[in-house]
Amino acid sequence: MRKLPYIGILLVAVCSCKVVNTLTDTANELFRGEVVARAGDHVLHLSELEQYIPQGVSSEDSTKLARQFIDAWAQDLLLLDMAEEQLSPSEKDVTNELEDYRRTLLKYRYEQLYINQRLDTLITTEEVNAFYKENSALFRLERPIVKARYLLIPADAKSIKNLRRLMSSEDETEVMEAASLASTSAIKYVDQADTWMDALSLAREMGMDYQKLLSGIRNQFMEYTDENGILHLAYLAEQVQEGKTAPLEYCEDRIRELILSGRKHTLEESLEQDVLEDARKNNKYVIY
Repeated sequence: MRKLPYIGILLVAVCSCKVVNTLTDTANELFRGEVVARAGDHVLHLSELEQYIPQGVSSEDSTKLARQFIDAWAQDLLLLDMAEEQLSPSEKDVTNELEDYRRTLLKYRYEQLYINQRLDTLITTEEVNAFYKENSALFRLERPIVKARYLLIPADAKSIKNLRRLMSSEDETEVMEAASLASTSAIKYVDQADTWMDALSLAREMGMDYQKLLSGIRNQFMEYTDENGILHLAYLAEQVQEGKTAPLEYCEDRIRELILSGRKHTLEESLEQDVLEDARKNNKYVIY
């Protein structure tokens, strides 16, 4: 009978702990916000979901984004739970893989630091020109490129004849007049007569089939009327056919990227050689 008071005290303590834990869990739930999904023992709170949804999106779009995020979140955690349950202890041991990844990541970060500290990013016009001349085979076109002004307009519009004349003019005033006229009569008008673009990109911009665009070219014009009575009209100020070498202007950005890539590769090779040479000099690398 003497033990009863102690048992009573123990039961009260256990119950008190459970109450405290329950209250703590409840407080945590309230602090973190409403639970919007559950996957196994994992819960997703509204506050976590809201971080994924951009501000300013419509209600319909936010609902789609929320569902996509919740599905991906649940799938990830449920697969992880299955792996934890069904893989053996040895299969779950990823110590070696983590160490390999850590070493690879550290080496990569040091290589990037080494390259960034030494990379000369200044590329002169002379270097670009020289690279273009020495590697012209790299810049042969797989598709035609064009400089163009193009529009979409109802095929029965009275302004078409005038627009055709104005948009093909070399007079800047008339080109501006074409843009003004198109703004009141065309569905879409774009002037890219100063910029090279791939013919496939032009077809996409004009909302038409690439092959139809190519077959519709006559002299410097391309025109095609679709089943909805919309005329797709383009004036091709300049053209370079596939198989030809692209103009330097079209290739310049790519050339600069290639030059930088070559410099980075040279620095990587230099680092690999310097590591061994420095280690040999300092007696840190010895072959027995």
